[in-house]
Amino acid sequence: MSRALGVAAVVLFTGLAAFVVEQTVWDRLGFFVVGLAVMAFCEMQARVVAVPDERGLFVRNLVRRQRVEWAEVVGVSFGGGRPWVQLDLSDGDTLAVMGVQRADGERGAAEADRLATLVALHSR
Repeated sequence: MSRALGVAAVVLFTGLAAFVVEQTVWDRLGFFVVGLAVMAFCEMQARVVAVPDERGLFVRNLVRRQRVEWAEVVGVSFGGGRPWVQLDLSDGDTLAVMGVQRADGERGAAEADRLATLVALHSR
């Protein structure tokens, strides 16, 4: 969905650049660049993921990606109005997991529960 929105943004801004009259070449180029920037952001959003395996969890958010071992994770939070899962790490830091979002409704809650279960199983 996010990728389709990015392509739609490029088409929309390119259309604006082509059909809005009384623009300079730089104005038209600016519209196109804004469309590309929106598409790049949508692509970054589409690549957000959380992938568990036997050793730990790989988390790719909008800009940052990080791998955490199960032993580093001491808690999983999804309440309190948070938009996505938050991991409490053993060094006192926290890590947002944008791949599991409240906006996903029941699916997001189920994934948060699954992640909490994986943390509990691997922390024994």
